[in-house]
Amino acid sequence: MSFTQRSAHALAGVALALAALPAVAADYVQAPGSALTFASKYQGEIFVGRFPDFRTTLSFDPADPASARLDVAIPLATASTRNPERDETLLGEDFFFASKFPEARFKASGFRMLDDGRYAADGTLSLRGISKPVTLTFEWTPGAAPVLAGKATVPRLAFGVGAGDWADVAELPDEVAVSTRVVFRPAP
Repeated sequence: MSFTQRSAHALAGVALALAALPAVAADYVQAPGSALTFASKYQGEIFVGRFPDFRTTLSFDPADPASARLDVAIPLATASTRNPERDETLLGEDFFFASKFPEARFKASGFRMLDDGRYAADGTLSLRGISKPVTLTFEWTPGAAPVLAGKATVPRLAFGVGAGDWADVAELPDEVAVSTRVVFRPAP
């Protein structure tokens, strides 16, 4: 066997060994162009709000979702529904109580792949000093600027959001629809 043939066999062996190594999750941070929104109804009228200053970090390998980690920080004082009266009410004691609880947090680790190709991140939402399980289901679009597009349903009353006079689910439903589209870039 010639030197060139031995080198080619050695390189092929190294390539096979590298291919057998477990995949490594990539670490990402949120990039511009991301959005986090919520939607509900009040007296039958749908309204949509957003959290423009949320921050997301992710460690994820689609081939090994069980090793994934997601962390989303949500500054509550930035909530906006583009209705000043509603926004003031949302930030007050009856809802987010942003002066006492300035941030909500969603953390998840160990994702699941769903039958339809989407993923589920079973995590914990901490809001108003209360932590409860919430599942985010999402699609993953890989690439140079990968995108996580997901949805979750949050039972507001379980977190004390809109309790008291606002607890009437005929006027304001308990379930709040949350949607996100996070554009990522590699972590520094």
